[in-house]
Amino acid sequence: MHSERGSFGSQLGVILASAGSAVGLGNIWRFPTEVGRGGGAAFILIYLGFIFLVAMPVMVSEFIIGRSARSNAIGAFRKLSPGKLWVAAGLMGVLGGFLVLSFYSVVAGWTLHYTAQSALGQMAVNPQSSTDYGQAFNSFVSDPWKPVIYLAVFLLLTHLVVVRGIQHGIERYSKLMMPMLLVIIVLLMFFSLTMPGAADGIRFLLKPDLSEVTPEVVLGAMGQAFFSLSVGLGCLVTYSSYFSEETRLVKSAVNVCIIDTMVAVLSGFIIFPTVFSVGLAPDAGPGLVFITLPNVFALTFGKMPVVGYVFALLFYVLLLLAALTSSISMHEICTAFISEHFRKSRQTAAILVTAICMVLGTFCSLSFGPWQDVTLFGRGFFDLFDFTVTKFLMPLGGLLMTLFVGWYLDRKLVEQQMTNNGRISVRAMRPLLFLVRWVAPTGILVIFLNELFPLFMER
Repeated sequence: MHSERGSFGSQLGVILASAGSAVGLGNIWRFPTEVGRGGGAAFILIYLGFIFLVAMPVMVSEFIIGRSARSNAIGAFRKLSPGKLWVAAGLMGVLGGFLVLSFYSVVAGWTLHYTAQSALGQMAVNPQSSTDYGQAFNSFVSDPWKPVIYLAVFLLLTHLVVVRGIQHGIERYSKLMMPMLLVIIVLLMFFSLTMPGAADGIRFLLKPDLSEVTPEVVLGAMGQAFFSLSVGLGCLVTYSSYFSEETRLVKSAVNVCIIDTMVAVLSGFIIFPTVFSVGLAPDAGPGLVFITLPNVFALTFGKMPVVGYVFALLFYVLLLLAALTSSISMHEICTAFISEHFRKSRQTAAILVTAICMVLGTFCSLSFGPWQDVTLFGRGFFDLFDFTVTKFLMPLGGLLMTLFVGWYLDRKLVEQQMTNNGRISVRAMRPLLFLVRWVAPTGILVIFLNELFPLFMER
């Protein structure tokens, strides 16, 4: 029998859980690289503009839908627009939740492996070149069993938080993990900024280079802002369905945006000074985190063993915490839907979600090894899941949500949610409503078309 819905117990829990949903691996490895490619401080300023002009209005839209309906991502649209096709946005969100949790947990499993290696002092080994770390990484991810075991352990950790419910699970552990994450970032930044040659990394990160700002960089900043906050998949619709009537939606959204941006920028202050201090160039994606930085840690260990050990361990614990806070929100999208739609207990729903994602995640993991040649639509499982979510489900979901709130929902309902039933000035909310109705949908549409254009050109 379906039990009564839970709720967050405090405003701090709302902010930290929502920020945890936004803060993820992309903040730590993708953002600094995009900054370096896009003109340093110039990119950051463009990015901040899009955070508040495009991404935040989508977040507020999700908050309005969730708290108005008090239901899961699909149930919310069915309740607010019965019999209408708007429910497609919720369907895409739940599908995206399953896909993201499946392939994201594979990378999180790699992070768990490197955390264990760091704790055991394996980063102390100083190879002749970073090529050895590349070979070690490729050997690990192509193994048919080891990554799957770490995938299972990570999914179990996520499951154990979600199954405990909202206040005793998601809120309690968000209050624990997010402060830990922020403390570790400050410690790592202190280590990084005191390393020899750190000034070169800071200069690379913050020196504006307007010659690098092209239309592609501007679009990249818009896309990074949108995807960094994990909006468009309905996890914030689900989370906001547990908000109290006293929760200030706009203020919460602003706080989440600030925390997410702060984590991304401070990660740049960790990575660039560290990498530049040993004369290496920053790479993008997994290459940065699992190949370049292990080489940095090894070189640091050779000169300062204690610093090298602590730096490596704290960095991978940081990655693990960031991965876990995001995976919890993805799990909750799916768990809430199964629990409420099929009237199952939270325990049963969470077990089903974990089992399904374990199977799909195994497919994704094997696509780096024994199933490298197994493809659907010309892509391996990992790439297919990633491509489907980032290129289609997230932008389309965000577009539909802003159109739904801006143009379909009753204006009085939207204003009631934004103003907490009149306790906040309606006039102060009107500029934000303009962003929801016009600016955010236009920005998302530009992102979407920019992503699709290369696909048509390939054909």
